[in-house]
Amino acid sequence: MQPFELLVGWRYTRAKRRNHFISFISLASMLGIALGITALITVMSVMNGFEKEVRARILGVASHVQIAGGDRGLEGWSDIAAETKKNPEVVGAAPYVMGQGLLTTGQSVRGVVVRGIDPALEGEVADIGGKMMAGSLAALKPGEFGIVLGVGLSRSLRALVGDKVTVIAPQGQVTPAGLIPRLKQFTVVGIFRVDHHEFDNGLAMIHLADAQVLYRLEDRVSGVRLKLKDLYKAPEVTRGLARSIKVEAYLTDWTQQNANYFRAIQIEKRMMFIILTLIIAVAAFNLVSTLVMVVTDKHPDIAILRTLGASPGEIMRIFVVQGTLIGVVGTFLGVAGGIALALNVDTVVPAIERLFHFQILSSEVYYITELPSDLHWQDVWSVAVVSLLLAFAATLYPSWRASRVNPAEALRYE
Repeated sequence: MQPFELLVGWRYTRAKRRNHFISFISLASMLGIALGITALITVMSVMNGFEKEVRARILGVASHVQIAGGDRGLEGWSDIAAETKKNPEVVGAAPYVMGQGLLTTGQSVRGVVVRGIDPALEGEVADIGGKMMAGSLAALKPGEFGIVLGVGLSRSLRALVGDKVTVIAPQGQVTPAGLIPRLKQFTVVGIFRVDHHEFDNGLAMIHLADAQVLYRLEDRVSGVRLKLKDLYKAPEVTRGLARSIKVEAYLTDWTQQNANYFRAIQIEKRMMFIILTLIIAVAAFNLVSTLVMVVTDKHPDIAILRTLGASPGEIMRIFVVQGTLIGVVGTFLGVAGGIALALNVDTVVPAIERLFHFQILSSEVYYITELPSDLHWQDVWSVAVVSLLLAFAATLYPSWRASRVNPAEALRYE
């Protein structure tokens, strides 16, 4: 048998009211909650999608974990790589040499980060081999002094595959005339594009052996880069490797190397959650107005129920049920709409662009030209719970007003 309060509250919710304005306000409150939830779930999913896309592009060139030596480099990198692979989370290891330099062609000069790599091992830690627009990483041969440029760097230097560029290393040679920088001519053997400004416009790669010669490291390297099975375990794996590796080295993971990017995205995501939650809060305030008007409209009914023996608490629970039902229906509609829209952003957005003849993310301005979406069920549950709590809170004051109705006063003019 249904509880008395639930039965009456359900009847009040679905009954046609004499005052159509109250019905309209109830519908507006319900749709307001649904619209706010739909917008919040969609925006959170798009923010998740952007985070995932940026992370994938960064980690396509960077590494999950990096073991770096001091100013003199790291000796015995192969032994260090073998030691790291004893950790079950490590699936790949590759050495690297990192240095700064200037690239010149004719009148063009650009400052770059020069990374020396082993083409045979680089595929274990990064996906840059699959991002080549021209040439390949395999064209980097020891002693041939080939170089691979980012697409932005290639355009600014006007250098194509087969062209010559001069690399100026900051470590100079001391002569009687003073310090003279070292220069070496390289041949462009590849151009890559990862759609990330920092790498496309400021990274040049050469063979590991050529980098050791250019920066006078002999058989040493700058460090070892690692790839993990689960990139989210990078901080934990880094702490474990710091205890197991016996050489002096600096260990960092991708969350430290790119902290500003992901911290900014998390802050934006939290702020969007707070701002869009205000839409739901406005709808909840409408629910307060609706229930206050319903209580006023139902004064005679409340008086009769009190006369028949209903307690103030039972009267209060009737209107709590009614308001909560409106909130539940609005939340259900909003969650359904938000999930549907978040899962179909890649279809809905192009349709809107075709309909209104404009592009939301222009390829002339943005590297990412499509709105990515990554639905997290934790976000859905969080939004639904916040909505239900706001709807429940909105019922308390009107319900308390209903419980305070005096039967004699309410029935005096009936």
